[in-house]
Amino acid sequence: MTASSPLSSSAPTRVVGTDGLELRKPHEMIVMVPRSARVTLTARRIYTVLLQVSQARLTAMASMPLADFMFEAPLAAVLRTTGSDGADRTAAKRYLGEMRSLEVDWESTAPGDGVKWRGFSMLSEVALEVRRGETWVSWSFPPSIMTALREPSRWARIELDVLARLSTYAAIALYEICVRYRDNPGGVTSRKPVGWWTDALSNLPGGDRREWRKFKNERVKEAVAEINQETDLEIELIEHRQGRVVDEVQFAVRRRARSPFATSADKPVDANLVLRAETLGIREIKLDGLIKEFGDDRVREQLDALERRAANNSLRAVDNAYSYLRSLLRNEREAPAPADADEEPDLESPPAQTAVEAVAPSAAAASTTAATVATQSATLTTPADSAGERIRMMRREIEALPQAQRQVWVDRALQALAAKGMLTAIVSRRAAQGDVMHGLLGSMVVQTYAAATYGADWNTA
Repeated sequence: MTASSPLSSSAPTRVVGTDGLELRKPHEMIVMVPRSARVTLTARRIYTVLLQVSQARLTAMASMPLADFMFEAPLAAVLRTTGSDGADRTAAKRYLGEMRSLEVDWESTAPGDGVKWRGFSMLSEVALEVRRGETWVSWSFPPSIMTALREPSRWARIELDVLARLSTYAAIALYEICVRYRDNPGGVTSRKPVGWWTDALSNLPGGDRREWRKFKNERVKEAVAEINQETDLEIELIEHRQGRVVDEVQFAVRRRARSPFATSADKPVDANLVLRAETLGIREIKLDGLIKEFGDDRVREQLDALERRAANNSLRAVDNAYSYLRSLLRNEREAPAPADADEEPDLESPPAQTAVEAVAPSAAAASTTAATVATQSATLTTPADSAGERIRMMRREIEALPQAQRQVWVDRALQALAAKGMLTAIVSRRAAQGDVMHGLLGSMVVQTYAAATYGADWNTA
């Protein structure tokens, strides 16, 4: 059982944006009001990461998975995506267990929408297990949440690196409400009674029933100041009075330049990236070293190339995925990478290294590889039918096939991976759950289908 992340739009959106990890949070899930127990700041952050990882997985799948489908990720990666250094691991395990029984009301911020789902458990199921010395978490959601995540009709764009910098529950809750209005021409949130706001911004069951003046001074002012300092929003509290009593509240919302505090070092780790690397046999601790050295965007790009390279049956198997990925990243410094790793006829897996690994490839080897890459890059063109576009076209064709026909190509891809010695337990679990168009398995499905349907040179210019 397995899985490996706009104001309102029907156009597809990259789950991982250029500014950081992104969750397209459905409007009906913007406001979370605890019913049965207190929700901590750490728990809310973890839950947001689970939503983002799940949405990324669902987006990559050709159809909605079965009801017993479970997502999964290394617990350490989930915590690091929240901005934690891992010190909250023990508490995280407790929070995850509590989420199965913790009931919440989900409510839209739109005028008149009211409560969308009442008394939902945050998770339908959750499990923790140790694999190769690492703790992994598996989870599932109620069906209504799964449907909303996969195909949201209206959503707010939540950036996880921003949430990681907000230090109070009220600040995160208020930011998620206000971010929906950052491109709204009116520039203000809905006008709601003060009791609605204390419920929406409180982590206590039944909300915070103190008078508005106290709640504002102790929670709201601090949250507004932190949002204005740490995010791309500038918000302002607007109070509406009935006589001398504040009875309704709303916030003015303006977009501004990104906070100078938002450096690349602040960006959280992408748990989906860790999952993809694990599929290829690259441990998280080694991937972390590459991310620190090269940045997650470059690692993600070269991991794409490695997945396609590993799925190419015309090239020899990759013996050491980590060494190969590291070589791709280091060679990239010296010359532009080719448009697609499948077009590298002489790019073979680097030899497996001994316990005493070389710090870098030899100068001669690096120079030769860089020269080869540069020569190939000079001959490549980038028309509309580029290699990347052809891969996307093949993917769309496969996703449009009836389930029975698509399964034929999945079975062939699994056989090919087994022949190359790359059919890992993670890949097998994903295939069993129908998660077949993502990562290494997805690349192999595309390669197998396209080569059989259009010929071995289907992806050449």
